[in-house]
Amino acid sequence: MCGAPDQATISREGIPTGETVVQGLVYNGDSPVSGGYVRLLDSGGEFTAEVVTSATGQFRFFARPGSWTVRVIPGGGHSGGEAKVEVAQGEISEVRISV
Repeated sequence: MCGAPDQATISREGIPTGETVVQGLVYNGDSPVSGGYVRLLDSGGEFTAEVVTSATGQFRFFARPGSWTVRVIPGGGHSGGEAKVEVAQGEISEVRISV
């Protein structure tokens, strides 16, 4: 069985020069949601990428600057959630989504 890779939150110093990052946490109440799917949609709503949340509910995408939607499909009987994010070149955008 494959698990999600460790996706611990990284600091600004950990970003290679010029990289743009959208990362965050998916939770339900006070508990992280592990094994949920997180999708990155572009400004037109088109699917761009998908990752699985880690055991601690974390996810990360390397993206281009612009407007994005982060959508969660948590499974386990939880309803999904989403967040809009604007990300600039070389910056980390933190997203928390409750499901």
